[in-house]
Amino acid sequence: MFIRKSSKIPRTVWTLGYVSLFMDVSSELVHSILPVFLVTVLGANALTVGFIEGIAEATALIVKIFSGALSDFFGRRKWLILAGYGMAALTKPLFPLASSVETVFTARFLDRIGKGVRGAPRDALIADVAPSDIRGACFGLRQSMDTVGAFFGPLAAIVLLYLYHGDMKAPLWFAVVPAAITIVLIMAGVKEPVAKTRPHPFRSPLKLAFLKDFSRHYWWVVAIGTVFTLARFSEAFLILRAEQTGLSVTWIPMVMVVMSLFYAVSAYPAGVLSDHVNKKVLLAAGLVLLALADLALARAHSALVVMCGVALWGLHMGFTQGILATMIAAATPQDLKGTAFGLFNFVTGLFMLLASVIAGWLWDRYGADMTFYAGAAFSMLALLLLMFHKSYKRATP
Repeated sequence: MFIRKSSKIPRTVWTLGYVSLFMDVSSELVHSILPVFLVTVLGANALTVGFIEGIAEATALIVKIFSGALSDFFGRRKWLILAGYGMAALTKPLFPLASSVETVFTARFLDRIGKGVRGAPRDALIADVAPSDIRGACFGLRQSMDTVGAFFGPLAAIVLLYLYHGDMKAPLWFAVVPAAITIVLIMAGVKEPVAKTRPHPFRSPLKLAFLKDFSRHYWWVVAIGTVFTLARFSEAFLILRAEQTGLSVTWIPMVMVVMSLFYAVSAYPAGVLSDHVNKKVLLAAGLVLLALADLALARAHSALVVMCGVALWGLHMGFTQGILATMIAAATPQDLKGTAFGLFNFVTGLFMLLASVIAGWLWDRYGADMTFYAGAAFSMLALLLLMFHKSYKRATP
């Protein structure tokens, strides 16, 4: 039996992987401390944390719709990627300088705008340069390297908190360094392919007539991703759950270390596997893992059980994030991939805000248990929707 030799992962994909790694060292170092910093130092409640995280993450996802459309319009993606990472790097000093909830909100808001600017063009550039037979592996590689950074960021926070005797501002200052490294990597290592077609005139991705250009399969993926987003509220609530069970401030970042470790070890294998098996099976497995994580966290009364729930949470992300990106890439034509990723993130961004606000409200009103039980219920709803998703033919790459 003849077996075709697998294509080689392009240098640009590797570079974007390292960019993601260093930025996530910076960002997750901050995020692993920030929820506790908000609650214990600045006096915020769970609803406020949910609102800040919801607005921040939703902003990132919503901005992607316009950055994606702009990258399709210009036919160039690198400079939007550079602008997004640059904005995120510039916001990092604001966190250790913060003395109020409002300052943290401003920093998170601007940081996530930067993420929104870079996200869709980066994913579209990977889709541009990735050979079609290893597209899942390319998305999985970048996602896995992103998560390696998310593993080392909180680990660095633990070490720095220990060395500085629990002073939260010292690790926040350290986060500035890896963020600056990403700028150098983008400028030196990211190369774009020569455009084969002329960029099309800019069209608002929110116009009804334009939305009809996308296939029914694409909108099924959007619908599944939307319900899935309701189940995946901010990881800040995982950190607050660990703090609630008595974990000391120095060891709180271990939540993100454990989550990122299980995310990292599963993302690339899941991406490779998605090139050979039905993606629905992997996505369904991820939804089941998320439901199990929520149930474990809902019933957790010790740090050990919390960590088990967090590990399952990390596995569910490895099985779903790269898979959803691959499904979007497969369902859209070449010249609209940036817009497609942006539109997907716009819709899911609106529901990310709703999910985090609901999680914070449930936490304050009915307790942490109810927050995670609601997440499990939304996971099962997304799984039911996935079961009605019919098979599709791959779109032109």
